Amino acid sequence: MQNFTPDPKRWAALALLCAAQFIVILDTSIIGVALPAMQTDLGFSASGLSWIFNAYVIAFGGLLLLGGRLGDLLGARRIFTAGFAILTAASLLAGLAQNQEMLLTGRALQGVGAALIAPSALTIVMRLFGHDGAELGKAFGFWGAAAAAGGSAGVFLGGVITEWMAWPWTFLINVPLGLLVLALIPSVLRKSPCSTGAVDWFGAISVTGALVSLVYAIVTIDQEGFSAPQILTMLGSAALFAAFVVAQLVRREPLLPLGIFKAPNLAAGNLVMALLGAAWIPLWFFLNLYLQQILGLSALASGLALLPMTGMLMIVMVGFSGKLIGRFGVKTNLVLGLLLMGGALLIFAKSPLDGSFLINVLPASLLAALGMALAYIPATMSGMAGAKPEETGLASGLINTTYQIGSAIGLAIMVAVSTSRIGQGAGKTAEGMLEGFQAAFLGASVVAGIAALAALVLVQSTGPKREIPVG
Repeated sequence: MQNFTPDPKRWAALALLCAAQFIVILDTSIIGVALPAMQTDLGFSASGLSWIFNAYVIAFGGLLLLGGRLGDLLGARRIFTAGFAILTAASLLAGLAQNQEMLLTGRALQGVGAALIAPSALTIVMRLFGHDGAELGKAFGFWGAAAAAGGSAGVFLGGVITEWMAWPWTFLINVPLGLLVLALIPSVLRKSPCSTGAVDWFGAISVTGALVSLVYAIVTIDQEGFSAPQILTMLGSAALFAAFVVAQLVRREPLLPLGIFKAPNLAAGNLVMALLGAAWIPLWFFLNLYLQQILGLSALASGLALLPMTGMLMIVMVGFSGKLIGRFGVKTNLVLGLLLMGGALLIFAKSPLDGSFLINVLPASLLAALGMALAYIPATMSGMAGAKPEETGLASGLINTTYQIGSAIGLAIMVAVSTSRIGQGAGKTAEGMLEGFQAAFLGASVVAGIAALAALVLVQSTGPKREIPVG
């Protein structure tokens, strides 16, 4: 066995990688508060507005496995660098957008960059600290804290920027950050090893195309109904997904070896993770709209109103998740977290027109954040724990892909539900919008309930374990 010499710059490298994680999560959370301003300036419809989010997560989720594969073949540092170059250029494009098409193109390219950054950064972390379990646990603690900090900073900065500057700066802020990261990469990160093999381009394109066409069909149902074009689009999505599955079965080096689903709990964990994303993201999306369009909060006040929720997420996930999983087990925390989230969504489904932050938003948002904090790490563990050591990277990429895909489809469905109720109600008045938001919250609560039932029935209980080193 060869001696392994730890990289003397590994902690500096970790700081850079945590900054990357911070920026990727920031890109997801920072736009929420700015959505109404973007809608006003660029004329997005209610359903079109969801594409500002979905364009990012579809590209991110659809290409994550490809990003991981490219990192293995071409070197993680090289793909990490390419990802940041794409993300920085895409942020500039989105920030300079003068129309909907330009903004959505920028958002989709941001997702492409993130899909290259996320798996390669995680691979580099594992290679830097995999020699020492204690150091690896500490590194993942910083990694998780960077993600939580990115979510909190995004909510706050989104409000500050939209209120005192302009929404384009929610994207343009990435440009100096990205350039700084690109300048530091050569001096901080070692070159990564490459390997030989093929890239399953057909698999990546077919699964991403299936997702795009499915989300498009769902989002536009409120405009077209179940017309022939909608049905054909859904059939096209099903055909693309079937082609993806067949390709994975027959290719020698598939993007997603389907045999991995034989691992205990992996399929169940991924199903629950998809449902978790499908409940959480509509909550976040419609809560932002409720705060500004119904309660009349400014962008800054809306950002501040969401800080307690993101603070709860950070505190529980970093400080308590490991202890709770160690004491009560993965399954108990997962089911309880999903039930709490479903309960919070039911409360939001009764949100009044003349509501107040302290009574109608704060308690339910904290309950939802507690539910998410309890459920997310156990769902991740369920989807990864049964994988073989050599499949850990694939399982990690898969569980992240599942969350992003679930988020996109869940949001598309709830947007269709919401716009349908608005159309049946009082139109674009406050009463009509509230009715649509309530329907979306109710639909998301049903999804959370289904997720809790799936976790209860399908996830095999592993029982309480010793404390898990989360953060």
